[in-house]
Amino acid sequence: MRKTTFFTTLSLCTLLFAACQQAPAPKPEVQEAPKPDMAKVKTEIQALENAWAAASNARDAAAILAFYADDAVSMSDDKPMFVGKAAIQKDSETWFEKSKEGSTLVYETLEVFGDENLVTETGTGTTKDATGKVTYAGKYMAIWEKRNGKWLCIRDISNDDAKEK
Repeated sequence: MRKTTFFTTLSLCTLLFAACQQAPAPKPEVQEAPKPDMAKVKTEIQALENAWAAASNARDAAAILAFYADDAVSMSDDKPMFVGKAAIQKDSETWFEKSKEGSTLVYETLEVFGDENLVTETGTGTTKDATGKVTYAGKYMAIWEKRNGKWLCIRDISNDDAKEK
């Protein structure tokens, strides 16, 4: 009987000990952030590039500056770095003076990387003269940031495929 009492007591203690143990806390579900719709972002950036090209073709420096943030930095082939809108405006006006009448510029957004608020874009630029002959081809990379709901270029860099003819 002593053995039975001992085993009964041992069994009850084991059950009591097991009952007092806390079950492991469930692991919180990790929710992934929604993936940005990069096709939509690319469409938005291409629309900006189309408007930028239209402003360039109209030789409208003020319209071009509206695409840049106040603290933007622009880096072009064979030129110093332009910091801020005043420097970028001066470079744009110099470019307008050198460009031929009737020439048209087109930008093509190739890729965008990032999210709905900060995007790196790669693309190409092509200029044709009034007859449709390509006089310039180059490539660029731009970083766009959404500020107050509006995309602004904060950094850009471009270089030529070949010197303008």
